[in-house]
Amino acid sequence: MSWNSLFVVTNVVAMTGWAALAFLPRRPGVLSLILYAGVALLCLAYAAMFVGLFGGLADPVRVAGAPPADIWDYSLPGLRALFMSDGGIVLGWTHYLAFDLFVGLWIARDADAKGFGRAIQLPVLFVTLMAGPIGLLLWLLIRERRARKLARARP
Repeated sequence: MSWNSLFVVTNVVAMTGWAALAFLPRRPGVLSLILYAGVALLCLAYAAMFVGLFGGLADPVRVAGAPPADIWDYSLPGLRALFMSDGGIVLGWTHYLAFDLFVGLWIARDADAKGFGRAIQLPVLFVTLMAGPIGLLLWLLIRERRARKLARARP
C-alpha cells in the first residue's frame, strides 16, 4: 500500500470515529467502537508503520537530498530529517489522529458525566479535531467549575 493510500485510510478511520463521537448516541457499544475500531486501529497502523520505517522494511520515499532519518535524534534538524519523507509525514499524522481522537473521546465521556449537552461539546470537539491541544485546553477551562462543584457534592 502506498503512503498516500495509508494517509487516506487513516483519515477515513479517524473521521468516522469523530463523526460517531459527534452524532451517534453515546452508548457503551458506540464508545467501545470508537475506542477500538478508531483509536486502537490507528495505534496499530502507527505501530506497523513505525516498525516498517525504522526496521528498514518500508521505503520512506524521502525528499530528494534529504538526510537520512535517525530515530534517536530529537533535535530540530533530526526531526526535520524524519519528516522529509512521505512515510515520516504519514507516521506523524497518524500519531496526531490517534491521540486527538482519544482526547476527543475522553472529552465526550467527561462532558457526558458532568452533564454538559452536545451544544457545548460539539464546538470543543471540533477545535480538538482541528487543533488538539487547544481543544483540550478549552475543555479543561470549561469543565473546571462544574468538576469542582461535583467534587464538593460527593460525600
